[in-house]
Amino acid sequence: MANFVGRRHELETLDRELGKVATGVSGERPGRCVMLRGRRRVGKSRLVERFAERSGAPFLFYAATGASPSADLERLSQDAQSSSLPLANLLSAARPASWDAAFDVLAAALPHDRPSVVVMDEVPYLMDAEGAFEGMLQRAWDRVLETKPVLLILIGSDLSMMEALNSYGRPFHQRGREMMLGPLNPAEVGEMLDLEPASAFDAALITGGLPLICAEWTPGAGMLRFLQTALNDPLSALLVSAERSLAAEFPQQVQARAVLSAIGSGERTFSNIARAAGGIGATPLQRSLGILADKRVIAAELPVSTRPSKDRRYRVADPYLRFWLKFLGPAMQEIERGRGDLTLRRIQESWTRWRGRAVEPLVREALARLLPEAKLPAAPAIGGYWTRSNDVEVDIVGADRAPIAKKLLFVGSVKWLENSPFDRHDLAALHRHRAALTPDPVPVIAASRGGTDCTGLDAAYGPADLLAAWSS
Repeated sequence: MANFVGRRHELETLDRELGKVATGVSGERPGRCVMLRGRRRVGKSRLVERFAERSGAPFLFYAATGASPSADLERLSQDAQSSSLPLANLLSAARPASWDAAFDVLAAALPHDRPSVVVMDEVPYLMDAEGAFEGMLQRAWDRVLETKPVLLILIGSDLSMMEALNSYGRPFHQRGREMMLGPLNPAEVGEMLDLEPASAFDAALITGGLPLICAEWTPGAGMLRFLQTALNDPLSALLVSAERSLAAEFPQQVQARAVLSAIGSGERTFSNIARAAGGIGATPLQRSLGILADKRVIAAELPVSTRPSKDRRYRVADPYLRFWLKFLGPAMQEIERGRGDLTLRRIQESWTRWRGRAVEPLVREALARLLPEAKLPAAPAIGGYWTRSNDVEVDIVGADRAPIAKKLLFVGSVKWLENSPFDRHDLAALHRHRAALTPDPVPVIAASRGGTDCTGLDAAYGPADLLAAWSS
């Protein structure tokens, strides 16, 4: 990610925050804080390092380990040795025994006549159930750090804990600006890897837009070439990133891992997930689903319609993790013994079917970004519709709100097959399902990888049209 493809907006945001520190817009309290969160391996640390390096301001980059409080404080002294703060030697020499003392020394080491940057990475490792670290951080910020021209950047991969850091009732509430860093979107993946629109979506589904995995993809190479190379390297980012992330986020929750594997294998309903997870009971399953949802690993969705429904479905929220759980995780033993060719064969056999469903959330997101346009209104909510028996399933439902809408705005179908356009048979099926969903003649649309071969659609979108949603 040498050119930081797709990170221009984030770099500009950090530049503006540092600019506010430099101009002293807050008067006697020029210090500002940014709380940056995002899933593991999306490039948070590298982004901030790049920002700090190009800013020209003296900076300290500290990364917590979570080993123990004393080890984390010792790490602060070590990181200070490579810092460009003029008085960083104060931190490296003081070796503070508590965070209260560490923040006092840090404040003394910050220049008072020019802006500086202090980065604290993996902040959730420092947070405890009693809120002691948060209290010490709040006191230090209010008492001394905010009075210095410093941009404090707090980074964390545990999304729920980073959100809690700034939540009402917590010590650090409203003391920083929240910033979310997501993976590279499909347009950015296509740009980085020099791929055509349809292939860019394929790459986004495999890599999840994670920069570390994208960096292993030879620009211009097809999906099969990339997978052949990655599956022959047991240490490739494609293979190891998911396991490392799961081990870090769920070190003790074996049951939650089993539930996640069941969802990743393709199970979507509560009863089927329970069965696939080894016959887990309703109460522990609900607890595991809650853990996974809190960490934003899974999405729990209800059908969008004007009628209430309890037919909740679950899916893995991250495309890369969804791909890994389906194809790579279960095959790690054969990959490690040099038989990645068997894994690749299974991927090829199941790819078209798996991709057709996996691409649906990306299509809905693209439509949400594209609309309104000439033929369709903006839709505050875009989801899908299904019945318990699956006799009616609508891939795209645009509505005024979700899941219980007052008004449906359009319905649509996703057909993501190569060399197979959306035709009159697909349109007839969509009309039948629309009639089961609503008596109103709402517009019908199609998202098709292979184009369209019929009349009667109110709007149609191909890969290039959808990719344009992220190109602005």
